[in-house]
Amino acid sequence: MSLELQREKYLQPGLSAEVKITVSETETAAYLGSGSIPVYATPALVALMENAAVHALEGHLPPGHTTVGGQIDLRHLAATPVGIQVRARAELTEVQGRKLSFHIQAWDEVEQVGEASHVRILVNKEAFMSKVNAKEK
Repeated sequence: MSLELQREKYLQPGLSAEVKITVSETETAAYLGSGSIPVYATPALVALMENAAVHALEGHLPPGHTTVGGQIDLRHLAATPVGIQVRARAELTEVQGRKLSFHIQAWDEVEQVGEASHVRILVNKEAFMSKVNAKEK
């Protein structure tokens, strides 16, 4: 079966997932160096959003394949203090060849804290890692 037919079999818009974390000191801007205030950091929000997209694809990728992040356009809308839960929900909105597009939203316990469009690229794990490992020489 060709990769294109496999994609059609496995990947359809509408796939979604939600992930949650409780903000800890290690996810703050002050800790990660993206700022000086002890609030949920934008890089941590990016990671949570990407994680939601990865979870949305679980069990739906062709054998031997995974995805890698290719682009994220994020709006960090509100600050979240340590100890508060943040959840992100990702939905696959479009499949164009190997390009998988997502709409992602995030909320803390009070309000929406982020929104993003995100692109992941479908790759063959073995071929991808072979190319990456060639850089080690």
